[in-house]
Amino acid sequence: MARALPGIKRLPERKRRTMTRITTGLSPFTDAADIAEGHDLSGRTMIITGGATGIGIETARALAAAGAEVMIAVRNRKAGEDAAAEINSQIGAERVEIGALDLSDLASVAAFVRAWGDRPLHALINNAGVMACPQTYTANDLEMQVGTNHFGHFLLSVGLVRALMNGEEAGRTARLVSLSSIGHRRGGINWDDMHYRTRPYDKWESYGQSKTANSLFAVGFYERFAELGITANAVMPGGIMTPLQRHLPREEMIAMGWMNDQGVIAQGFKTPAQGASTSVWAAIGPELEGVGGLYLENLAQALPWGEEPNAGVMPHALDPEAADRLWVVSEERTTGDMSPRS
Repeated sequence: MARALPGIKRLPERKRRTMTRITTGLSPFTDAADIAEGHDLSGRTMIITGGATGIGIETARALAAAGAEVMIAVRNRKAGEDAAAEINSQIGAERVEIGALDLSDLASVAAFVRAWGDRPLHALINNAGVMACPQTYTANDLEMQVGTNHFGHFLLSVGLVRALMNGEEAGRTARLVSLSSIGHRRGGINWDDMHYRTRPYDKWESYGQSKTANSLFAVGFYERFAELGITANAVMPGGIMTPLQRHLPREEMIAMGWMNDQGVIAQGFKTPAQGASTSVWAAIGPELEGVGGLYLENLAQALPWGEEPNAGVMPHALDPEAADRLWVVSEERTTGDMSPRS
């Protein structure tokens, strides 16, 4: 069993609810703005990692337009400033600001947490990520994909627990949203060699491991902090063409059927605004109040893998024992010394 976050008492186990499937009943191709429409988010604060481009900026746009105060946490300051200025101009209010955050450097993550402090936080949307990059390592000698996508977000999230606790209100929990992917189907966590020290590197296997970790983190986080007024769910946003594909050659995307030879995107892909909709729903949807430890996709609780074509969640991504084991590994690797290993 994983130990509690230092300074916060581990509360008794809380099981995910058994319930009928939760769904909005809306089209998977609904825009994020339509999900936020009608919500008054005035006075609510939210952090979105990687909020300068892709589905991140659309998530920020929808939430800020509904009244939320949004910080987009970014590595590229200029891109963040441009995104914030664009949204603020569009909504006619200064509701979006930026914060410096490099998820591949745990010292940067720790600095971001210190800068935020304990001020109330109503939603943390762990949106940033890297996909199918060449074999590289973070500033702390973690394999880049799992190091950025999971370990960086782990340290960020546990560091902001008190802020999230302060964001809980009567009848309304604070929420953590952890972006996973259909890529989780490629496998679970390789506990013997998570960082490819001895086995050959496979960029897609690595990506799948990191996305499984993102889902398991939502399970583990909910189990630990639901009784403190914080819920957590994983989100699969769908297939979207964004800067996430920066490491993929055009020829590879054509071979995988993501686009044709003329560059026309395959049917079934979403626009960034559509891809952001499940993240926005996870952050504010009333159907999800008090509910956690789920994997969400297409504006609904996912079905088990295989019940629908090319959709759903595999058991290893919601396994509570694996979630506990990952929590222990993550605490051990992200607490204490932030310097690179020799």
